[in-house]
Parts: sequence; C-alpha cells; structure tokens
Amino acid sequence: MEFLESLIPSISAEGAVLVGLIASVFLYLWFLRGLRRSAVVKMNETPNSDGFSDTELERYARHIVLREIGGVGQSKLSNARVLVIGAGGLGSPVLQYLAAAGVGTIGVVDDDTVSLSNLQRQVLFDEDQLGKPKVFAAQQRLHAINPHVDILPYHRRLETEEAQDLIAEFDLVLDGCDNFKTRSMVNSACVATDVPLISGAISQWEGQISLFHPKSGCPCYACVFDKEPSAGLAPSCAEAGVMGALPGIVGAMMAAEAIKYITGAGKTLAGDMIFVDALFGENRKMKLSRRADCAVCGAKPQ
Repeated sequence: MEFLESLIPSISAEGAVLVGLIASVFLYLWFLRGLRRSAVVKMNETPNSDGFSDTELERYARHIVLREIGGVGQSKLSNARVLVIGAGGLGSPVLQYLAAAGVGTIGVVDDDTVSLSNLQRQVLFDEDQLGKPKVFAAQQRLHAINPHVDILPYHRRLETEEAQDLIAEFDLVLDGCDNFKTRSMVNSACVATDVPLISGAISQWEGQISLFHPKSGCPCYACVFDKEPSAGLAPSCAEAGVMGALPGIVGAMMAAEAIKYITGAGKTLAGDMIFVDALFGENRKMKLSRRADCAVCGAKPQ
C-alpha cells in the first residue's frame, strides 16, 4: 500500500508534463493560425491590387507582422526598383538581403568576374562560378534565394554618358563600389535625377554608411567628400586588405537602410553617417551638413 501511494505523486507529475506538452502544441498551432489571419487582414490593406500569393504571404510573414512594415510596406518593397552599383564585398550582402526582403526589381552593375580571392568575403558566390561575370552569377544565386523578384544584370563599367539615364529608371541607388571616381559620378547622377543614394565604404576593419538626398534637405556625397583622397590615403581592399565579415556588417546595414527608406519605417541615416569599427567593436555616428558651395548640389533647390 505504501508502495502504491509513493507512485501517485510520480504519476501525477508525469501526467502534468504530458498535459503541458499537449497544451504547448495547441498553443503553437493557434499562434500559426492567428499569424496567417493577421497576414491576410493586413494584406487586404495594401494598395497593390494584385496582392500576394499564399507562398509569398508565408515567405514575407515576418515582415508583414511588423507594425512598421505590414502588408502595405511589403507591397511597397514588391513595387520598388533598386539599383546596386557593384556586386563585390558590399554588393554581395546588399543583393542577398534585398532579394530575400522581396524588393521587386533589383538592377546590378558590375564589369568584373568572380575570382578565388573574392570568396573570402563575397559570400554570394562559390567556386563553381569562378570566371563568370558577377552580375550573371548574382542573378543565378538571387533567383535561387527568391524567384519572385526580377534581377536586371548590367555587365559593364558604369560610364558618365549613361549614368543619369540608367539611374532615372530606379527609385533608389545603393553604391558599394571601390573607387572615388565612380562614387562621384554616381552621386552626380543621383542629384541630377533626384534619386536618393545609400553609400557604403569599407577598408581593413572599418566601414561607413550614409544616405544622401539633397532634395530632402540632407547633403549629397560631394558635400562630404568633395576631393579625391591623395594617393595612399584611401587604398583599395586589394592593397590594404579587409576583414572577411566586415562587408557583411556594412552591407546588411545598407540593406536595412534601403528597407526603411522604401517602407517609411523608422528614421533613415539621411543627414547622419555611421562609422563601424569592427576591430574594437565600436560604432560612432556623425551629423552631416549640406554645403551651400557644393559644386554638385549647392545650387539645387531643396
């Protein structure tokens, strides 16, 4: 009798655990049904008359349940046209996150091919793509990530003559190129076409990022960087080296800025620049001001 009585607490405890597990399963299923209903309700608010397929609703569910994005914001991402200059260290994570986020049309400009030295940091590519033009290799990988987005490859070096016409076809430009001449040309074209520019740069262990858009009252790239650095002051990654994860950090921040700008969520880096120091784990933010005497945007009205 005493033996049987000693078993009762044990049986009760095991039963309680079993009941708890069953309850957890039902709660999880209930949560999933609620998530689905919430997604459908929010998508009914979107101005996109075509709506999203069931597959897209599930793919973007984590965006749709965000109060700052919702169905309306996801529709804005789907309708957005974004141009990425450079498919290298910064371009790789930028392109991956924009495609995964559902940006409807993504253009990518680059004249380079995939090389073995790229793979230390350009995680969009692999050894099977060595020697392949980066824009076509990127198109292949991005379609594998998200077949619902359009990737427009421009296998060329962007020249001044075509920069304005090409940029005018897009809503936003993200520049991750590695030379001052191209950065200045892209900035001038963005100012001339009133297209906002998210610019990022990296070297060794440090990076920087800002959003330039004089039409909204903040500076353009030339307001901050009006002259090409002297020889040796801004060496390329090939000359100075770069820590492999740094492009991922800065590139992801650039993609986040693009998502915020397109959806209207939060506060962008317009008028601010963030400096990332990965070696010592520090981030710093600096206010930027528009220059009245800027040769590119100084005479352009706000």
